[in-house]
Amino acid sequence: MSMLTRFGNGLYTGERSINVVGRSALWYSIAAVFLLLAIGVTALRGGFVFGIEFRGGSEFRVSAAAQVVENPTAATQLATDVVNDTVVGGNPRVSTVGTDSVRVQTDQLTAEDTNLLRAELADAFDVPLEQVTSSFIGATWGQDITRQAIVALIVFMVFVSIIMTLYFRTWKMVVAAGVALVHDVVLTAGLYGALGFEITPAAVIGFLTILSYSLYDTVVVFDKVRENTSEDGVESRRTFAESVNLGVNQTIVRSINTSVVAVLPTAAILFIGSFLLGAGTLRDIALALTVGTIVGTYSSIFIAAPLYVQLRANEPEVKKQGTRKKAPTPESGAVR
Repeated sequence: MSMLTRFGNGLYTGERSINVVGRSALWYSIAAVFLLLAIGVTALRGGFVFGIEFRGGSEFRVSAAAQVVENPTAATQLATDVVNDTVVGGNPRVSTVGTDSVRVQTDQLTAEDTNLLRAELADAFDVPLEQVTSSFIGATWGQDITRQAIVALIVFMVFVSIIMTLYFRTWKMVVAAGVALVHDVVLTAGLYGALGFEITPAAVIGFLTILSYSLYDTVVVFDKVRENTSEDGVESRRTFAESVNLGVNQTIVRSINTSVVAVLPTAAILFIGSFLLGAGTLRDIALALTVGTIVGTYSSIFIAAPLYVQLRANEPEVKKQGTRKKAPTPESGAVR
């Protein structure tokens, strides 16, 4: 039997114990530091950078450009200079796509400025005019996308709250899970803002996906917690906090293993999309999934469970169980 297997078995049986519930202040502090860093850096950078799908504007794509193959950095600077020299107030955002294309996004341009910029880009990159495509996304469409994203998030949270309340039969678990979900979304979105990544529809899909994963992980933990606490009767040698902590310990290895398996493919997609293919859509959704999976695992174990204990700390039955004299044994799952 490997060391990891023995360690996991020890956590499950109670022979070993990680003091998750008893060190809640430490876990909250770690989460708060990362949240403040993400929000603070995002604020210093001037807020979130929204994709053209949300803000509206014009987009140009130069295909099969030799300059991109030779020097991607120089190519993006060349495209930026062309926009600044051709139109006033274009506010260009330039990125490479794949190995030989460059994408240029600007504020909304008139038809005349669009045709002029297409010609200038073709001339600067020495490609036929047909290899420079242009498209336009109106601000109204971007507002519709934003509204639909917000509605989707609200509907998701309401639906989840109803289902969890019916399943666990306590609103306090719903509150604890909700706080964990908010932590995951804010931290993941904050990382986008801190790194200057654009928030695109693909990123929003990633945000909603990590909510589902985080919720799944939290439900697994809470299901074991409910099983342990429901077995506690008048003769129980565990306090409520110890029963919750035992449930967390019994699921922690499974949660970590599941997260590792989930992170490996999304991290691979992130690497391939960012550095090999230059595919913005792959990068946007893979970053959200990779970061969200990690923070979702953390919040399910180190935020949701301790918070649930604190929400129930003042209940008479929990207080009575906490004052009961105990003689800790290895099988009791006592917090160490």
